[in-house]
Amino acid sequence: MTEQRTRSLSTSGEALYQILGLEKGATHDDIKKSYRKLALKHHPDKNPDNPQAAETFKEINNAHATLSDTSKRNIYDKYGSLGLYVAEQFGEENVNAYFMLSSWWAKGLFALCGILTGCYFCCCLCCCCNCCFGKCKPKSGEGEDYDIYVSPEDLEEQIRTDMESDGYTPIAMQPRNANEKTQLIGESHRTYQSDL
Repeated sequence: MTEQRTRSLSTSGEALYQILGLEKGATHDDIKKSYRKLALKHHPDKNPDNPQAAETFKEINNAHATLSDTSKRNIYDKYGSLGLYVAEQFGEENVNAYFMLSSWWAKGLFALCGILTGCYFCCCLCCCCNCCFGKCKPKSGEGEDYDIYVSPEDLEEQIRTDMESDGYTPIAMQPRNANEKTQLIGESHRTYQSDL
């Protein structure tokens, strides 16, 4: 059986540098040189008898991919592998906001607001009841009664009578000849005039 290594997410941001044999803060050229040297040494084709070489090669490629990307490297240097995980879940632009909101002072501020308002549920319930039923309730227009039920049959009959009284009758049949030219498809140039 093969044991899979489980790694916890760290905030130090040093493990990828150690995989490449570098110190934190190494230059881009140092990262590239170290990667090439280690990739040639641990390539699975050069070590067919060593199954551990493939795993080491994957780790080297992962470290190089992260450290050669400037934005990922900045996140890794500042927040470690936990920062890379957060960037993967929420996007790179939201990493700073995530760590700011998960800091002790943001949690304390949230708790303080809860204590000052009694509790969040009571505050929300109070606002909702005041807006829906209390003095902030939206007022309906005078003389308008919105609670009247009209059956669909009565509504259709009312629409029919309104259309007949306006002199509007809907067109219920298609043109007989499909090649027939309408006024909009004519070949001559159209000019439009207004009666102003």
